[in-house]
Amino acid sequence: MALKINDLCVNCDVCEPACPNAAIAMGETIYVIDPARCTECVGHHDEPQCVVVCPVECIDPDPDIVETQEQLLAKLARLQQEHPELYTPES
Repeated sequence: MALKINDLCVNCDVCEPACPNAAIAMGETIYVIDPARCTECVGHHDEPQCVVVCPVECIDPDPDIVETQEQLLAKLARLQQEHPELYTPES
């Protein structure tokens, strides 16, 4: 299931750099999560990093986008192929 930022967002800027898939960007008024890129950090971390760092707890599961662990891993594999620049190991 992708995640979704709700209206409690205060635009504190901590979630965007925490996302390993570059799924978070500034929207018109608050940050938004691109569901095509959100894997809930599956394949990277044990829990979604945006949720971990959010000081106002404004990130919720998106009930409109329900995905299994296998689907999230497949999405991550696709993203790694399409955007290898995001996933190159640091030197």
